[in-house]
Amino acid sequence: MKAVVLCAGYATRLYPLTEEKPKALLLVKGKPILSYIVEKLNRIEGIDNIFIVSNDRFYTHFKLWLEKQDETTKNKTKIVNDETTGNENRLGAIGDLRLIIQKENIDDDILVVLGDNLFDANLNEMADFFKKIRETTVGVYDVKKFEEAKKFGIVKIENGKIISFEEKPENPKSTLSSMGIYIYTQSDLGKIKEYMKTDNSKDGPGHLVKYLMSIKDVYAFQFRERWFDIGSKESYEEVNRIW
Repeated sequence: MKAVVLCAGYATRLYPLTEEKPKALLLVKGKPILSYIVEKLNRIEGIDNIFIVSNDRFYTHFKLWLEKQDETTKNKTKIVNDETTGNENRLGAIGDLRLIIQKENIDDDILVVLGDNLFDANLNEMADFFKKIRETTVGVYDVKKFEEAKKFGIVKIENGKIISFEEKPENPKSTLSSMGIYIYTQSDLGKIKEYMKTDNSKDGPGHLVKYLMSIKDVYAFQFRERWFDIGSKESYEEVNRIW
């Protein structure tokens, strides 16, 4: 299994914090968000490579981050530059995922994590679930309140299978939010390639999930531990207060 951490966005909602630094390298209790994510990925048995996707503006920042990591992380991690320079030419999360698959000749299952995720969960549990069912799996978390659910990609599940996925719905069908953690099967890689030929959005990974749901079963794995989506200055300040 390969792991991909998507960190190529420009996080304009967090300006001025992210004008000179990528969101994934913002500090929470003195440690970059990305370091928390990679520590969890390193604990998953079977992950032999971690690819971190950066834009061109912050590529050097991620290279410097990697130089400070332990030898285990250095040996299995690669920073990949998607060569975009701003919101105007960014590839979007799905575009970046497709780029990695092509550029690194990936032919394996892929665990994908969005780089603005902060969570207590043990990713081994989701990986073990995936190994049992061998189907596309989305990590989900119950945000409890319908008003809060309007901010996220919301799923409705039945017997563990996702039957509905809506991005920031006005009238959410549930309070189960996608956490920005996905495991795609090796057989999904061709479907991702086909998706890139459509006119659908190449940004939010939820659009890819909806596409896959139209042609196959997609499952949810629910985490119970704390999860934070750091998408605004307010959420970043809150995380630093309570983490």
